[in-house]
Amino acid sequence: MPETASATVATAAVSASWLKNPELPGAAFFLPAGSVGVFLSHGFTATPALMMPLAQRLHAQGYTVAGPLLPGHGTTPFELNRCHWGDWVAGAEEVYQRLTATCERVFVGGESLGGLIALYLASVHPEVAGVLAFSPALWLYSRKSALQIQLFWPWRPIVDKPQGRPSHADAFWQGYRVNALGGARELLWFQKIVRRRLGHITQPLLVAQGRLDRTVAVKGPEFLCRATRSAFTELHWLPLSGHCTTIDAEWETVVSLSLDFLARAQESSAGKRD
Repeated sequence: MPETASATVATAAVSASWLKNPELPGAAFFLPAGSVGVFLSHGFTATPALMMPLAQRLHAQGYTVAGPLLPGHGTTPFELNRCHWGDWVAGAEEVYQRLTATCERVFVGGESLGGLIALYLASVHPEVAGVLAFSPALWLYSRKSALQIQLFWPWRPIVDKPQGRPSHADAFWQGYRVNALGGARELLWFQKIVRRRLGHITQPLLVAQGRLDRTVAVKGPEFLCRATRSAFTELHWLPLSGHCTTIDAEWETVVSLSLDFLARAQESSAGKRD
């Protein structure tokens, strides 16, 4: 037992050394409440800490909310480099199935890579009640970044992240301090797969995008709204927010938009049944 405990402590210390804001709670979560569930996934290199403020507000309003810690995240970037995009989907699917086992209806949502995962789930599960896509990573902001990922992997498995302008989100974001290029390469593949599947999405869709985002391409949100066959779509631009809209300066606006969308989507669904 002492050796096992020591190994656990050592592993946790190694993981924390790679993380920004390691003191934040970043584990997977399941917050049981009412009969309507909301799946929320964090983004690439991040942890569930990214979604927790929104999750807690939704839970307070009676939603059952759950979010995975995606494979390769919250440990070391070398673990992320070993992951296939299918591993992320499998991890998300497990949490989604847990929600469907306990809830009458389930919405899916996520930020960046998490937004892609939500869109993918909606495309393969027509029973999904609606999609909340926060800064969905359909393309990277810079084509140069995508080219560098292809060129540098596997000779440089990890690289420093570019330094962006300080933001409100900095104190609330937990994740790797570096980019894992093997994982980033899988992200590029997953982008292509999700873009091809957008026509399968018919559910109500909410898209929220920061005007100051320098991580994903600004063409993504409008393309997404056109490419799906959603029953209704909402696109909201947040003028003071960067990439991580769920924890940035306008995060409370994101909460309000999400609650309004969830209510309207349920009203629309009830009207159709009537």
